[in-house]
Amino acid sequence: MGAKKILMLVGDYAEDYETMVPFQALSMVGHIVHSVCPGKKAGDHVRTAIHDFEGDQTYSEKPGHNFQLNADFSAARVENYDGLLVPGGRAPEYLRLNSDVLALVRAFDQARKPIAAVCHGAQLLAAAGILEGRECSAYPACAPEVNLAGGKYMDIAMDKAHIQGNLVTAPAWPAHPAWLAGFLALLGTKIVL
Repeated sequence: MGAKKILMLVGDYAEDYETMVPFQALSMVGHIVHSVCPGKKAGDHVRTAIHDFEGDQTYSEKPGHNFQLNADFSAARVENYDGLLVPGGRAPEYLRLNSDVLALVRAFDQARKPIAAVCHGAQLLAAAGILEGRECSAYPACAPEVNLAGGKYMDIAMDKAHIQGNLVTAPAWPAHPAWLAGFLALLGTKIVL
């Protein structure tokens, strides 16, 4: 297996587990992960938030960690990467307002490169206009956005992932094992024990 290059789009208050765990897990298997944020450069940090499921009507939120970026958003080009990863949390809510972010998401999809989005990451997919006629899982509160974007919201268990074409999506961080395994499969990564 050759190392793949993956672009991870993050922003302040991205979900902590959905940022840290994929970055570390994909690096662990030998892939190169560039974490970028519009308006920030390599060496800068984004703050993360920990979202948990504690029996309330929605998730709770606690302060996370400072996550260090290792690449510049302004230099990100689809042709330099094999896949795109979009963590959830609150970052997608405002990143979807950035036309350069949306153009980058569209470019990955038009190139049919693997795209992994979890939780509120579907907000970027919807805003980029790439869900028309496609199936997509997300945090349940994002179901209306998936449907309004012409997609079909897939209501699956919190620890499951859904793959259709070049998209692998999941409701939240409890799905990491299934979601990351799906992304690795789309990337062509084979792990032999």
